[in-house]
Amino acid sequence: MTINNEQPLVTVITPVYNGEKYLVQCLESVISQSYEHWEYVIVNNCSTDRTLEIIEKYAEADSRIRVYNNEDFVDAIDNHNIAFRHMSAESDYCKVLQADDWLYPQCLELMVDQAQQNPSSGIIGAYVLWSDNVSSDGLPPTTNFLSGQEICRLTLLKKVYPFVNLSGLMIRADLVRNRDPFLREKTLYTDVETYYELFQNCDFSFIHQVLSFVRKHEASRSTTVAETLETYRFADLYMLVKFGPVYLSEKEFKNQLRQSLQKYYQFLVSAIWRKQGKEFWKFHEDGLKELGHSLNKRKLRLLWLISIFDRITGKARSLIKLV
Repeated sequence: MTINNEQPLVTVITPVYNGEKYLVQCLESVISQSYEHWEYVIVNNCSTDRTLEIIEKYAEADSRIRVYNNEDFVDAIDNHNIAFRHMSAESDYCKVLQADDWLYPQCLELMVDQAQQNPSSGIIGAYVLWSDNVSSDGLPPTTNFLSGQEICRLTLLKKVYPFVNLSGLMIRADLVRNRDPFLREKTLYTDVETYYELFQNCDFSFIHQVLSFVRKHEASRSTTVAETLETYRFADLYMLVKFGPVYLSEKEFKNQLRQSLQKYYQFLVSAIWRKQGKEFWKFHEDGLKELGHSLNKRKLRLLWLISIFDRITGKARSLIKLV
């Protein structure tokens, strides 16, 4: 595809800290895009490895690549917001690409085409290859457009989950410009909270193809923190409490909240069996308090006793069968 300056301009952004291990694959995936009217903003967050050397080499070879170096180290969310601010004023779409991840060659082309067909779409998604698993699924294969109201409703009801990772989405640039900072909450699920807020004023398009690869590895923030504290369990409840009244009917919200709290306490009971530590319990107790649902320790003890009874009777039934 030849460069056509009349085509929409896409800003790809990569905030990076010590990303040399996978950075070349990330960069090459942008350069290899079939869609060529892009600019690439890379913000180096005081890396101590070869990150700066690598990105400067690529920037020298391609004028579409711009490198920015932070004078002081900032946290990951602040670094993302810095990258968003460096997006060109002429840009039509913004595509985040984490330094660990990469894009399939037709990613930008197909996402721009889908966005142009549906101008009200503020976020464009596609299937994501999350290490060895395909994620962001759930939508019927014939559905490639939904109102913001409906995609949030289906997500809160746990029928679909299209928001696996920033690297899997493209966002309309005007939505980014009109929101500064773009990521406002310093939590592991700040991106998902942002989507729910944006969808109050825009719609959603989806492409039924795998267009990005998201790497999951032991050094990633999502692995070391989210999996240790199992923050995603709380995040689901948090989103429901905050956005359920916005996107669900009163009846749907009450039913979903009741079911979610029931499952959440079942999860906490399983955490007792797994002997989770003080940090885990502090995170979840503080989280519930923030939502106005203080941890009901009496209920938790009762469910714990029931789980003990179930295990004892289950073992008894197994022994009887053997006899």
